[in-house]
Amino acid sequence: MPPAVLAWALLWALAPLPTLLQPQPQPQQRRRVQEKEATFDRTYSDWVDGDLLNIYAFNHTVLRNRTEGVRVSVNVLSDHKDLPVLFVVRQKEAVVSFQVPLILRGLYQRKYAYQEVSRTLCQPQSKAEVETQHFYVDVSTLSLNASYQLRVTRVENFVLRTNEAFSFNATASQPQYFKYEFPEGVDSVIVKVTSAMAFPCSVISIQDILCPVYDLDNNVAFIGMYQTMTKKAAITVQKKDFPSNSFYVVVVVKTEDEACGGALPYYPLSKHTSPDEPVDQHNRQKMLEVMVSPAITSEAYVSSMLFCLGIFLSFYVLTLLIACWESCRQQKRKGLLAAMDSPSLDTASLLGHPRSIPDSFLGHVPYDTYGYGSFENGSSGSTEAASGSLGSAEVSYGYVGERSLENVAGRPRLDSLSSVEEDDYDTLADIDYDKNVIRTKQYLCVADLARKDKRVLRKKYQIYFWNIATIAVFYALPVIQLVITYQTVVNVTGNQDICYYNFLCAHPLGNLSAFNNILSNLGYVLLGLLFLLIILQREINYNRALMRNDTHALECGIPKHFGLFYAMGTALMMEGLLSACYHVCPNYTNFQFDTSFMYMIAGLCMLKLYQKRHPDINASAYSAYACLAVVIFFSVVGVVFGKGNMAFWIVFSVIHIVATLLLSTQLYYMGRWKLDSGILRRILHVLYTDCVRQCSGPMYVDRMVLLVMGNIINWSLAAYGLIVHPNDFASYLLAIGICNLLLYFAFYIIMKLRSGERIKLIPLLCIIGTSVVWGFALFFFFQGLSTWQKTPAESREHNRDCILLDFFDDHDIWHFLSSIAMFGSFLVLLTLDDDLDCVQRDKIYVF
Repeated sequence: MPPAVLAWALLWALAPLPTLLQPQPQPQQRRRVQEKEATFDRTYSDWVDGDLLNIYAFNHTVLRNRTEGVRVSVNVLSDHKDLPVLFVVRQKEAVVSFQVPLILRGLYQRKYAYQEVSRTLCQPQSKAEVETQHFYVDVSTLSLNASYQLRVTRVENFVLRTNEAFSFNATASQPQYFKYEFPEGVDSVIVKVTSAMAFPCSVISIQDILCPVYDLDNNVAFIGMYQTMTKKAAITVQKKDFPSNSFYVVVVVKTEDEACGGALPYYPLSKHTSPDEPVDQHNRQKMLEVMVSPAITSEAYVSSMLFCLGIFLSFYVLTLLIACWESCRQQKRKGLLAAMDSPSLDTASLLGHPRSIPDSFLGHVPYDTYGYGSFENGSSGSTEAASGSLGSAEVSYGYVGERSLENVAGRPRLDSLSSVEEDDYDTLADIDYDKNVIRTKQYLCVADLARKDKRVLRKKYQIYFWNIATIAVFYALPVIQLVITYQTVVNVTGNQDICYYNFLCAHPLGNLSAFNNILSNLGYVLLGLLFLLIILQREINYNRALMRNDTHALECGIPKHFGLFYAMGTALMMEGLLSACYHVCPNYTNFQFDTSFMYMIAGLCMLKLYQKRHPDINASAYSAYACLAVVIFFSVVGVVFGKGNMAFWIVFSVIHIVATLLLSTQLYYMGRWKLDSGILRRILHVLYTDCVRQCSGPMYVDRMVLLVMGNIINWSLAAYGLIVHPNDFASYLLAIGICNLLLYFAFYIIMKLRSGERIKLIPLLCIIGTSVVWGFALFFFFQGLSTWQKTPAESREHNRDCILLDFFDDHDIWHFLSSIAMFGSFLVLLTLDDDLDCVQRDKIYVF
């Protein structure tokens, strides 16, 4: 048998029978492809079905030094939502595909369908001078028959020009984007987009020149920087962030307005409508205008920083000049006294001639055997300040009635300050001077309320400083860490809705988005430090006076304690630091950073004003800071839960009124009352004896007038909050504190003048100047350039351009002026009673 026949027989035997019997598949019918040469600016009305693929070929001439946009617009006339038409645009370096009807999702996964879609094609960079590029539009569907219209056009003004506004329309399915190229010598620009209509809500995005461009509502946040918009939007773009020295400005209209504070659209639901059925929104069209303008240069940054430093360092220079003038004046007076007949040693000491003091003792508090100074009638006292760099009182050299300093000593003192406790000296040995007897007299003098040991009170008021310093450290460290994290998130994600800046005047520096808002807080820190230096100088001068046994320092003037002043200066510095941290990324979650130390400053000022004539009965640091902590707690709760919550406002108003009544009772009776189970019985007894049994006026008329006015104001503020429900609860709470501070300060000034005292020139100038500065500061504060109580898009409607050096906005001016005004207010409290430095404390009235 031949080998070929044998091989064939072997293969036939090995082949499986089912394979031989299985019918061979018939070739499928191939899909028809219809390719057409197409041209720009022509509308193609065509149809497509499941067996047909239409391809439109376009030629596009690209110039290297000129960029033109290409826009593809389609409109599907058939209504086949389940079988959409697919459009695929194939370019040299990118592929863009979309289906029509275009389905975009909104909140709660709502579906919105759009029959008309327009997309701008990504333009790849051309390396040749002139290049002809080809792109194709493929149209396909699984529907039996779908008719459509296709039109490809060139986009005029695709490249934005500097300082030239350009208007255009956009919808959710027809987004727009344009290209901008940095001119030579321009390192940063600001892109401003405006619209006359707030809704529909839109998104502005800055993206690098990359393909594809993310220009739909569901992907615009994928790359670049973006922010929502109603009427205004502004994004500062830096050249260093874009290697190609150009970027795209993308404008997308959102499917819903909820992100911009608008209402959700009506979503039809019926028995015949599926929840997944897309909704046709018809025409959500918005008219917008975009303009790109150069931002400030690096020279503007330098000049603005120098301007800021110059303003506040000038206060240092002014303070130094006043200190030099005061020193020269004192030296001149000493020279005149030296020319007179040489008095005895004791008389020379009384007239203000300094005795020989070892240099090692200067600046240290002497812990010797004298207290405030004892008088024959049992009163004692000190002075607010013997001399200082600002407004020290003139020494009256006709003072008579000096006593031996050995007789000034009161009770025995312990050698160590650490062993001295306030409770050890809170009672008096002599029953005639019991606290209940002294503090309830109808007419009090400062000597009656300055009886405690000086070292005890010094330690008590120093706690104010150490406590606020401790609070500042533990408060500031996590705050700094948090705001750095916020800024990092903004820079990484590009979501500029996280922070509520004034975007029309937000100048970045490094990783900071709004450096100008941070720089303007420098005044709080520098002026707070200057105030601490002034207090330190006053304390040194006072200690020197004590070292030379100056009788004026021992027995005259308002008792001087520096602890609260140090706490005030520290609080001012911390306000600047925390305000700067807040403005790194101002938003709803960190507002308390900017307000916490404002409450503390207001509270400390009230305590200092009260301490001047009530040194023995002023609140301790622990109770004061505890009360301020409660205020801050209510501030946070009010902002989070108080908006539109009637229950919260009722509870807060009741607490406000009850606290006002308790504080009024405390002030009226100088702390000589008890809050216990018998308080109601005692109140009824007082009302019966003073109002029913016999009608008698109040024993302390001046205090009653102050407290009645205070209660009227506080009850009115409580009623206002209960009725109006102000949106900015933090500012409302701060207004309560400021109103009470101003009321007490006005009362203090009136009573001071009524008591025959006078206001010296320097505190008078401080009062007038501070009042004027506060007026201008509040004007700029109420401009309201942004608000985190609204959506980010609504907040940007309040944005305004810079008004000072093209770098600082209205809120920065508020920072400048308010820091100066707070510094001036502190100086008023420091120098207000300098006219009493030579008046014995039993001649100074308490009010």
